[in-house]
Amino acid sequence: MRLIADLHIHSRFSRGCSKDITLKNLERYSRMKGVDMLGTGDFTHPVWFSELRKELTEEDGILKSGTGFSFMLQVEISNIYKQGGKVRRIHNIILAPGFETAGQINDWLLKKGRLDYDGRPIFGFDCMELVDGLFSISRDIAVIPAHVWTPHFGLFGSLSGFDSLEECFGDRSKNIFAVETGLSSTPSMNWRVEDLDGISLVSFSDAHSHYPWRLGREACIFDIERPTYHRIVEAIRERDRKAFTGTIEFFPEEGKYHYDGHRDCGVCLKPEESEKLNGICPKCKRKMTLGVLNRIEELASREEGFRHEGSLYFKSLIPLSEIIAHAKGCQPFSKKAWETYSQLIKSFGTEYRVLLDADLESLKNAADGHVAKAITDVREGRVSFRPGYDGLYGLPDIRRKEALPQKRQKADKVQRSISDF
Repeated sequence: MRLIADLHIHSRFSRGCSKDITLKNLERYSRMKGVDMLGTGDFTHPVWFSELRKELTEEDGILKSGTGFSFMLQVEISNIYKQGGKVRRIHNIILAPGFETAGQINDWLLKKGRLDYDGRPIFGFDCMELVDGLFSISRDIAVIPAHVWTPHFGLFGSLSGFDSLEECFGDRSKNIFAVETGLSSTPSMNWRVEDLDGISLVSFSDAHSHYPWRLGREACIFDIERPTYHRIVEAIRERDRKAFTGTIEFFPEEGKYHYDGHRDCGVCLKPEESEKLNGICPKCKRKMTLGVLNRIEELASREEGFRHEGSLYFKSLIPLSEIIAHAKGCQPFSKKAWETYSQLIKSFGTEYRVLLDADLESLKNAADGHVAKAITDVREGRVSFRPGYDGLYGLPDIRRKEALPQKRQKADKVQRSISDF
């Protein structure tokens, strides 16, 4: 049984998240997307946790809605602390095998700080103490470092991260069996880093909205006849290629931190270009944000193109709503985009079937030719990007310039490379 799981999202109680995130909306749009299982997000927040307990029933560590949709208890927490003379800001995903264990996690964290102010709470203790505390509750809890290459809050991030898992987790690193690669990197980029040998690479959306252009934009693919919490976690831990078969990825160039740069100045640089400038913005002479590709180049011991024997399949996609918006010259949430989106979902069942399976002629019958071609071009990787940098998403070349949001039009207009200086 193929199961597509997105096990890192947020609720409406996290800062910067949609206030319309409800379990009903999450289920509705996940079914449209083709996602079979979601993380709950934010189970440490007392109001959200109460809603989860009221509306979902537990079965073998999986939570079920009244209509049978599946959730797994999940939260992301922020650890901000000083280590090695440097302030560290590390985000970690926690998966819990049931309500009882999640409740115990909440009780333990309450001794460390508040939980009611944000769905992604902040604590001042280090990642080693996090593992010790959680494993004192249950060895079935999973700790997965989140979006590990993100400059600001990733384990390997350029601004506050570490150079290895062991540097962050000490001897507890033996208990870290997976890392989330994040939107700005793919598994193939991570294969170059020896420190990640033997570590499962997972991909989730970190969605802050319930809409399908956020949900499932990255996800893991499993082939498990009877999904349970323990079976899914075991498949990830053991790197069981029969059960954990692959991942759905963002194109890394579309991620917000792929290249180096300075957003305020419109400066976007490749790692080799920013290296020549010692990481200093050529326009304002301040430090630039060094992106994901830069950090991978810094920590990699293997050439680009290296592939592990037995490495998992992955497929990079652009969310369907975004493809339609770029092709039609509108916003993903506009009426024009939603009319085409709904028509395609009606014709093919789910977004993933549109993106992965529908042939060009069938797509032309359900939508206009420009949209159909854009979908198949994305599927085949026939798309180039102006890469994302310093918090700006990258832009695929299927866009229409007149359709760009005004704020991005301005940034796009002034975006510079090193050759301009």
